[in-house]
Amino acid sequence: MLKKDLRLKYANLRKDLTPQSISHFSLTIANKLLTLPIWNVEFYHIFLPISSKNEVDTSFILSILQGKDKNIVLPKMVEQNTLRHILLTDSTTLASNSWGVPEPKEGIDIPVDKINVVFVPLMAFDLKGNRVGYGKGFYDTFLNSCLPDVIKIGLSFFEAESKISDINDHDIALDFCVTPSKVYAFKEP
Repeated sequence: MLKKDLRLKYANLRKDLTPQSISHFSLTIANKLLTLPIWNVEFYHIFLPISSKNEVDTSFILSILQGKDKNIVLPKMVEQNTLRHILLTDSTTLASNSWGVPEPKEGIDIPVDKINVVFVPLMAFDLKGNRVGYGKGFYDTFLNSCLPDVIKIGLSFFEAESKISDINDHDIALDFCVTPSKVYAFKEP
């Protein structure tokens, strides 16, 4: 299936989710993450959900990270479809940007080469770990700049598509994708 068709399909599927199912599925995803071999590193990059788009609620994952005393890095969208990476601290102030994305207003920049794990937002993914985002390229640019051993984890309410047919050279595949019912592993340990 083409990316544009997948975006439409999954935007419509998300519209049908109730707040209760989003909360339940998000908690289940967070609990499944505890089974992954990712908890022995320092810096975790995580997106904050756009509630109007019924994205996975990452507050449960944030609680796990804080409980494990990990360094949490939040994205901030900047010009030319790039991201700044801001350390979450007790004094971090959040605000929604023009796209409705909650992000830090300002803060301590973290270099990309410090980031060990990236929780990746997506609309859909396939059995090879390819993902479809919103199409602006923020995460493609970011993931291309990460160290080769960074662990990329997609979070999805829905299961994998068999194949995304229009993958490009700049698309970076996931290492894992976690859904409420399954953990997909795409890279051999």
